Amino acid sequence: MTRPSPTLDLEPGIKLSVLIPPTPTDDDLQFVRQLGVHHVYTWVEDDQRDYEYLATLRQQVEAAGLTLFNAGNISLGKSANIHLALPDRDRDIDQFARLIRNLGRAGIFTTTFTWEPDQVWSTQNEPTRGGAAARAVDMAVLDKRPPTHGRTFSTDEIWDNFTYFIRRIIPVAEEVGVRLALHPNDPPVPAVAGVPCLIHSFADYERAFEIGDSDYLGMEFCTGCWLEGGDQFGNMLEAIRYFARRGKIFIAHFRNVSAPLPHFVETFVDGGYMDMPLAMKAFIEADYRGTMILDHTPRFTPAAGPAAGTAYAIGYMKALLERAKTPV
Repeated sequence: MTRPSPTLDLEPGIKLSVLIPPTPTDDDLQFVRQLGVHHVYTWVEDDQRDYEYLATLRQQVEAAGLTLFNAGNISLGKSANIHLALPDRDRDIDQFARLIRNLGRAGIFTTTFTWEPDQVWSTQNEPTRGGAAARAVDMAVLDKRPPTHGRTFSTDEIWDNFTYFIRRIIPVAEEVGVRLALHPNDPPVPAVAGVPCLIHSFADYERAFEIGDSDYLGMEFCTGCWLEGGDQFGNMLEAIRYFARRGKIFIAHFRNVSAPLPHFVETFVDGGYMDMPLAMKAFIEADYRGTMILDHTPRFTPAAGPAAGTAYAIGYMKALLERAKTPV
């Protein structure tokens, strides 16, 4: 019997969320409160996937007056065994199912995954405003990368592997009330290093949702990836409204870039080619009720301190959110 998820009926309004370490200090949690943010998320280590650890982490976060909205694990969320049907695929799927059960039991009702067996691809960092170091992608460089797993995989193989995985995981997610947020490939291109990218277009999301036909499969709507993808993703503002109104956006990533592929540099949120106030307004108009996170940001000069980028971006996002809620 499918268990209704507490997150399917969220309170109205966007909830800003900040990344915390899987073993947060009191200072880590105090910093979030000082930002005026009430939700957090994390990536747990492989030895932290058990119920006891997750439950203790949630209790620590709640004792600080915050909500642990989602937690993921890189090893399972980006498992090459699962994505490429390698010999340990079923072992990793079983472990993913166990993680979902532990999350549900611990009261953490959203997790994330990305069909990226080689994780996020980048080229050398490049400077953005004021010389800040920023992640960059130049496909003229990435297109020369040799296959990373010994051969070139076909698109049909990747979709077959997704189908195999999702049809085994969805019943578990529905049973324990944990939602699965699927992030697009970054960069969103047809293939990198011999591996096709599962989600690199609007149509890919539609196909994934058709295969995993469930309220418990949705997306991390990454504005950065959408802007990187350009025409293959289409109009981002229309897509925000379309997927949010269908209840398919579980988490939103707020990020800006210099230009669409084939070459982009990640910018500060107010420095790219997208008018981000319009993006925030689209989320509000669509009655999006999940969390919105900063995602990546350029690094300020060391003198500003390690938290400067987060503080700057969250302040900007809070201002956009308040302004977008106020009628002109």
